[in-house]
Amino acid sequence: MQVFKFGGASVKDAEGVKNVYRIIEQYQQEKLLVVISAMGKTTNALEALTRSYIAQSDETPRLLQEVRDYHAGIIQELFPPADPVHDEIANVYVELEWILEEEPHDDDDYIYDQIVSAGEILSTRIVAAYLRKMGLKARWVDARGYIQTDNTYREGNVDWETTAQLINRDLRPVLEQEIIITQGFIGGTSENYTTTLGREGSDYSAAIFASCLDAEAVTIWKDVPGVMNADPKLFPDTHKYGQLPYAEALEMTYYGATVIHPKTIKPLQNKKILLQVKPFLALEETGTVIGKEESVVFDVPAVILKKNQILLSVTTKDFSFIAETNLSAIFAAFAEHQVKINTMQNSAMTFSCCVDDEPQKTDALIEVLKKEYKVLYNRGLELLTIRHYTNEVIERLTRDRQVLIEQRSRNTVQYVLK
Repeated sequence: MQVFKFGGASVKDAEGVKNVYRIIEQYQQEKLLVVISAMGKTTNALEALTRSYIAQSDETPRLLQEVRDYHAGIIQELFPPADPVHDEIANVYVELEWILEEEPHDDDDYIYDQIVSAGEILSTRIVAAYLRKMGLKARWVDARGYIQTDNTYREGNVDWETTAQLINRDLRPVLEQEIIITQGFIGGTSENYTTTLGREGSDYSAAIFASCLDAEAVTIWKDVPGVMNADPKLFPDTHKYGQLPYAEALEMTYYGATVIHPKTIKPLQNKKILLQVKPFLALEETGTVIGKEESVVFDVPAVILKKNQILLSVTTKDFSFIAETNLSAIFAAFAEHQVKINTMQNSAMTFSCCVDDEPQKTDALIEVLKKEYKVLYNRGLELLTIRHYTNEVIERLTRDRQVLIEQRSRNTVQYVLK
């Protein structure tokens, strides 16, 4: 039993869909569940559509048409005019139009999940139809009926017991006869509303399905050779790790490595399921295997750079210490606004931390904190994390940069940089 996950880059055009078929064709004799993300930059486009709809902008129809045109171009290359996929895709747009014709719901996160989730529905409809056209026994499955979450929109918390029962009851028998094509990133509530699992959450979806089905391995097909020591788009001369222990992969994703979603590792480690990261354009390459627990010598440091960071400094107004009581209140505010801390420090009266700057969340958080504390902030920063660092690497990467915060432990050093 295998679980494959294909990201947006692997299905960004018609040739990408054909390549997915070529990969799956080689594994058609196996029990195979395939998780697929939205095509190309569709999630970004649907996020822009969501913002426009909430603002009741005149741009909304144009933004929806751009999504239509992009997918129509791919469909035109893959299918004849009479193929049933045209009706399947048209039905997705009908549901979107129903949402856009109504007055916006007062919960922006709820709106986001109902609209942005359409990207995964579109991509999987197209891929499943193409696989069937090419002769594979492929069944499209709606993940929202199986990955059950609470009502935390944009960051749904999985109901593991219900999810496992549904997947094993309904999907395990199907896998005996057919390849399942389903969506990443999305889930559903007990009231049949759509939720999402967090940005780039398709890896996590693959891990959920794999854990519930006790799969042998999860393979994430990427546009890179495997897990690299740094983002090749940002750094030259990157190095591929041949294997990583679960713990090291978890550390790297926690600090912001984007090759794997942070929540992916835990359900796989709990079941001792291997995770492979392989290049979708070079099937003969071995990629990276995550899960071997033997010790690995890290000759090459892992470098993780997170951009668009905001540094918050929260100071008591009455000269009281930043101790347990104040920290409890501060952390409660962060949790309430779903703001995740990337690195933090505190002194006698000040708590400082660096977070992703999502103004909708951070601005609201700042206003709440200002009621009890003095709050200063600095936007437009970068957070540099180096695992298994050397002084030479630190010097090279921080040279001529203003360091606002430094945090160092035995294996990891972090810098908030201006």
